[in-house]
Amino acid sequence: MPNVVVLGAGMVGSVIAADLSASKGFRVVVADRSTQSLARAHARSGGRVTTVELDCADAGAVARLAAKADLVVGALPSTFGYRTLEAMAKAGARYCDISFMPEDFLDLGKLAKKSGAVCVADMGVAPGMSNILAAHGVDRLTKAERVDIMVGGIPRLRRWPFGYKAGFAPGDVLEEYVRPARVVEAGKVVIKEALSEPELLDFDHVGTLEVFNTDGLRSLIATLKVPFMRERTMRYPGHIELMRVFRETGLFSLQPVDVGGVSVRPRDLLAKLLFPKWTYEDGEEDLTVMRVIVEGTLDRVPTRLTWDLFDHFHAETGFSSMSRTTAFPCTSVARMILDGTIHAPGVYAPENLVTMPGVFDRIIKDLRVRGVEFRSNVETQARAKRGR
Repeated sequence: MPNVVVLGAGMVGSVIAADLSASKGFRVVVADRSTQSLARAHARSGGRVTTVELDCADAGAVARLAAKADLVVGALPSTFGYRTLEAMAKAGARYCDISFMPEDFLDLGKLAKKSGAVCVADMGVAPGMSNILAAHGVDRLTKAERVDIMVGGIPRLRRWPFGYKAGFAPGDVLEEYVRPARVVEAGKVVIKEALSEPELLDFDHVGTLEVFNTDGLRSLIATLKVPFMRERTMRYPGHIELMRVFRETGLFSLQPVDVGGVSVRPRDLLAKLLFPKWTYEDGEEDLTVMRVIVEGTLDRVPTRLTWDLFDHFHAETGFSSMSRTTAFPCTSVARMILDGTIHAPGVYAPENLVTMPGVFDRIIKDLRVRGVEFRSNVETQARAKRGR
């Protein structure tokens, strides 16, 4: 009977815990410092999980709890992501993580191999499924030339003044608007400003969305040899301009300013003011929209592979779309780590899993069973004969 520890009982962590606890024989413990979050996680699981009040920023306390587990799942804010992964890699743990950590987690690969740890990082929706689909598309083509990833979590109803609410940690949301975006152009890494190169695109079931550059390629920059790659975020039209105004005003800055003799970091104040307004109310509906395009040639024929996701709030469980689409890829891979399908020691990016027999098909199947469906499409263009 496997013992599973979930670190973090937030919007996604509570869904991870509920999904894993539904597996026969799984004993799931959820750790968080918030009693309110723990109560929600317990309720969402139908009372199947055990809760532990714990400050997950305390690496020692986390390590002691994890030592009793057959599998650990990390659902913590990005500020804790790397140090927690490092602790798990050092301890020889089996670990699956969704933290959007700014550090390069692949640097911990040698440590994990030495200890025997099996760790998969970034295993959410984007990063996560975006990496999986991109790598699968590249693997299907004879030669891949372009990868274009677009993803957005948005409220179903667009309301003034923001037209937006957040499905994950405040710090991680605001970081998207300031962290320089790395893209690949002609085989070279190019740094572009966050929120740059806006474009309006139409999507089924949603309408027009605006897309902009964000730093979402992450490990794909090192693992895929494709000359053109980018990742972009999607919001309702008007969001980019508002975030640019906030940024130019200095509201995203982490440099303290003096306000009446009190030192305040503008981003901390902004988060404090925004997130009561950007937080979903119980039962409020959200959407996840995603498109992954891989272009190149297949046996010399120009080919475009596309995957589209349109997912919405699940009324029966009360799970938000962003929580579902982030949690279920993680729980699918976590089960494969636990049953030995993914077994070689090391630290893996999601795209590293694509070459492992059966892993891609199982993830897609697990998501489909849970109502998360990626629609795929193949477009080809026969080349004209020479001389015509």
